[in-house]
Amino acid sequence: MKKINEIFHSIQGEGCHTGVPSVFVRFSGCNLKCGFCDTSHEDGRLMHDDEIIEAIKSLPSAQIVLTGGEPSLFINQDFIDRLHVETGLPIAVETNGTQPLPKGIDWITVSPKMGMSLHGDASLKVQYANELKVVDTGQDLNPYFTLPCVNKDTVMLLQPCFVEDNKEREENLRRTIQRVLEDPRWRLSLQTHRFIGVR
Repeated sequence: MKKINEIFHSIQGEGCHTGVPSVFVRFSGCNLKCGFCDTSHEDGRLMHDDEIIEAIKSLPSAQIVLTGGEPSLFINQDFIDRLHVETGLPIAVETNGTQPLPKGIDWITVSPKMGMSLHGDASLKVQYANELKVVDTGQDLNPYFTLPCVNKDTVMLLQPCFVEDNKEREENLRRTIQRVLEDPRWRLSLQTHRFIGVR
């Protein structure tokens, strides 16, 4: 049984796969607590793997995105293998990187929370990332380039921290754009789903 916040069909709004129609499986529960988290971990229901897979298969999609919360707390090798065999879709995961991952995940997005978590051990256990997505809160960015999951092929994404206040949100965006312009090792990532009005 896995606690699922929601399963829904939408457009991937962030990172290298922005614009790709995706089935999102959002898990409830996380080992960290971050001030900008957009998931209500109290919400959700327990679902069998069979139910989850049937829900995914009922939605047209180009990929499956396992997100949260923290999906690494729930997924295992059998689940990943079944998703591949029974859906035929590539699997992406969005993780804080603090827990090991099963083999066979097609795209790994690590969004580290070093120094941002209000509680929990935020040290990284994941050894490989296709993309590193960093929420820009004005922190020192140099340590991200020496993380164990970063290699020469890892896409380094810097994303402005979303807040409700319009003025602060604009300031965050401008700061992140400037930081990307000053250090071209970074690529700007925007939460485009917020701009186009989809989940």
